[in-house]
Amino acid sequence: MKLILSDKNLNVILPNNTKFIDLSSLKISNCIGCFGCWTKTPGKCLIRDDAVKVYPYIAKCSSVLYVSRIRYGGYDTVMKTMLERAIPIQQAFIRLLHGETHHIQRDVAPKNATIIGYGNIDRKEKEIFQELVGRNAQNMNFQHYQIRFTDESNLEKAVQTEVDKWEKS
Repeated sequence: MKLILSDKNLNVILPNNTKFIDLSSLKISNCIGCFGCWTKTPGKCLIRDDAVKVYPYIAKCSSVLYVSRIRYGGYDTVMKTMLERAIPIQQAFIRLLHGETHHIQRDVAPKNATIIGYGNIDRKEKEIFQELVGRNAQNMNFQHYQIRFTDESNLEKAVQTEVDKWEKS
């Protein structure tokens, strides 16, 4: 399965076996840091909102496309909140990877990821975002990832271009 997580609704043509989730249309609360998903109900968040329907798709997909406005070198609020709420797909246990500590995954499929950052993004914000995604990649079981930047007026075209590549692979 392929997954598109977007911080806004997009008009794109989706191939078969692709799930599109518009995070802006969902109720996703902030993580409260209780670690219940690691200790009390392993793999399941205690907060019962729409995030619990999303993170299983993140875990199971083979390809993922994140679409987020870039704010101060990071994901915009709705994407950041969802990624933080996806912590149940990781275990509380830590591993060393390239000299850094990272979580062990909980039945997470290895995936290819494309991250499309959009907005009026300056050079420094791009550098910060690239470093952030590189660290995320190690915690999110990305086998391969790429980052694309675009302005908002070309966003749907950029997303469609990436989705069309899925059809060819």
